[in-house]
Amino acid sequence: MKETRPDTNDGRRSIQSVETGFRLLQALVEAAVPLNLRDLAARAAMTSAKAHPYLVSFTRVGVVQQDAVTSQYELGPFALQMGLISLQRLEPVRVALPHVKRLAGQIGHTLAIAVLGSHGPTMIHISEASYPVHVNMRQGTVMSMRHTATGHVFAAWLPHKVAKHYIDREIGDLAVVTSISPDRPDDDALQALAANVRRAGLAQALGNPLPGIDALSVPVFDHSGHIVLALTSLGPSSLFDASENGPLARALLACAADISAQLGYRPSG
Repeated sequence: MKETRPDTNDGRRSIQSVETGFRLLQALVEAAVPLNLRDLAARAAMTSAKAHPYLVSFTRVGVVQQDAVTSQYELGPFALQMGLISLQRLEPVRVALPHVKRLAGQIGHTLAIAVLGSHGPTMIHISEASYPVHVNMRQGTVMSMRHTATGHVFAAWLPHKVAKHYIDREIGDLAVVTSISPDRPDDDALQALAANVRRAGLAQALGNPLPGIDALSVPVFDHSGHIVLALTSLGPSSLFDASENGPLARALLACAADISAQLGYRPSG
C-alpha cells in the first residue's frame, strides 16, 4: 500500500489505496444491483485492470462477492453485517437532534420531535421559538391522532390497523391533552385525510386544535421505510407560513429527508 502525504484538509495521513478501493464499494452501493467488472470499474472511474486486484482482496475478506455464473460483483456478507450493525446502533432521535437544532435556529419557530408512545404521538424534544408562543405543549405531550398535524402524519404512514388502534383509544384519554375538538371524524374521513397527507408529503393544521396557531408536520423514515418520528413546527397564524409549498414546508421536508437518508432510507421510484 502506498501512504499519502499529510491530507491538506485536516492534517491527518491516510492510505491512498484504501480510498481508491472505496470508490468501487461506493459504486456498488449506489448501483444497488450486481455489476460486471467493466461497468463497475467505469462507475468508479478506473480501468478494469486497476479495479480487479481491489475486487480480489475485497472478495477474500467478504466485503464483495462474485457470482460464479454471471461473474458479476455485489456487496458481500461482511458488508451486510457492517450495514446491519450500523443500523442497529442508529438512534433516530440521536441522529435527528443536530438537524433539528440547526433548523430551529434558522427558521425561528418552535420545532419539535415526536415519536410514537404508548398513548400516541408524543413530543420528546422541543426547540422553542425565538418569540413567546402561548401553547400548552412540552416534552411528554401526547398529540391527538385526530386533530393535530403531528397525529395526522403518524396516521398517514402507520399501518392502518395500528393507526386505528391509537385513534380509537384516544377518545376519553386524558393523556391526550391536545384532543380538545368536539369533532370526531369517522374512519372514511380519516382515511381520506391520510391519503391527502401522503400525497402532499406533510400534514397541515390551521388553527386546529388551538385557535390562532398553525402547524406543519413531516415524517422521518428508517431503512425499512417505516415512520420513526415526526418533525413539527408551529407558530401564530400571523407569523407562521403554513402553506404546503412555502419556504418553511420546504425546509422541513429537506431536514426530514436528510435525517431519513442518514437512517438508511432510500425513496422508491
